[in-house]
Amino acid sequence: MKRSITTLLAVVAMGVAAAPAVHAENLGTVKSRMEQRLADLVSLKQSGAVGEDNRGYLSVRGQLGAAQRAMVEAENADRKKVYAAIAAKTSASVESVGRKRAEQVRDSAPTGTWVQQADGKWVKVS
Repeated sequence: MKRSITTLLAVVAMGVAAAPAVHAENLGTVKSRMEQRLADLVSLKQSGAVGEDNRGYLSVRGQLGAAQRAMVEAENADRKKVYAAIAAKTSASVESVGRKRAEQVRDSAPTGTWVQQADGKWVKVS
C-alpha cells in the first residue's frame, strides 16, 4: 500500500512540476486536496466499494453515501487535472497518461484492491 501511495504522490509531484497551473488552479492545491482524501480513499478501496479502472480513475463498485460519492468524483476531477498537466508537458493525450497511470496502479496495488485490466475485466489483487 505504501508503494502505491508513494507512486501516486510521485505522479502528482510530476504534474506539479510539469505545469504551474491548470485551469487557473495551482497544481499544488490539487495535490493538497488529493493528499487530504488519500486515507479515506484507501479505506474505500480496501472495502471493495471503489476500484481503480483501466483509464486511471476511481470507479464505484459498491454502495456509497453521497459524501463518499462526491469524494470519488472530486478525486477523479483532480486526477484529470494532473493528467492534463502531464499530457501538456509530454505532448501525450490525457487518455494515454491516464492509461499509463492505471497500468502503474495495477502493478503496485495492494492485496484486496479491485483493478480493471486493460481488456475491461475486473480482478481483485491477490
